Amino acid sequence: MRAFDFFEVFMQLLVAAKWTVALSFIALVGGGLLGMVLTVAVTGPIRPLCWISKAYIQFIQGTPLLMQLFLIYFGLPLFLGVNISAWVVACIALIIFTSAFLAEIWSSCIRAIPITQWESAGSLGLGHLQQLRHVIIPQAVKIAIPPSVGFSAQVIKNTSLTSIIGFLELTRIGQAINNVTFKPFIVYSMVAMIYFLLCYPISFYSKKLEKRLHATG
Repeated sequence: MRAFDFFEVFMQLLVAAKWTVALSFIALVGGGLLGMVLTVAVTGPIRPLCWISKAYIQFIQGTPLLMQLFLIYFGLPLFLGVNISAWVVACIALIIFTSAFLAEIWSSCIRAIPITQWESAGSLGLGHLQQLRHVIIPQAVKIAIPPSVGFSAQVIKNTSLTSIIGFLELTRIGQAINNVTFKPFIVYSMVAMIYFLLCYPISFYSKKLEKRLHATG
């Protein structure tokens, strides 16, 4: 049996990590865009849209991401009649997951703005969207940035669940390497270290950002 090559294994895991980063980026961008729509709907005056958006957020937050992956992975082919790649399923599931949590964060930050700000904006004759754009969101952004940045680290870690549907990201490649090398402790320690290297700077920056914005608030 060939000797265990730490450097070769680590480089293979680093190459796999690019798919973890790519999936995280797509989830954050797509989830952010959908999260904006949900935030506007949840905080808006149209009751049906508000109720539907709240139900969506509560359902996604109340069910495990793993179950959502399974539902999409097995459900889409069933309803569409075509096979969907693990990559597409992973992107859809992570976007849906991310959008619900970002919408909850952002809508909570908007609600944290004093009602007097809404009243002042309304007295100027601004509509709901204009109030959000010109008065409320500029103030809410300052509150929302730290938790949003911190949540991105959670998205990166949650990409590991997509290995269960066969998506070849960091965890899945780690499993494949372990099946060949039979060195689970070493391999998964390296996988964990790469996740740490990806997530810790984000978490650290989120805490620093929160302190900075709080100090200037």
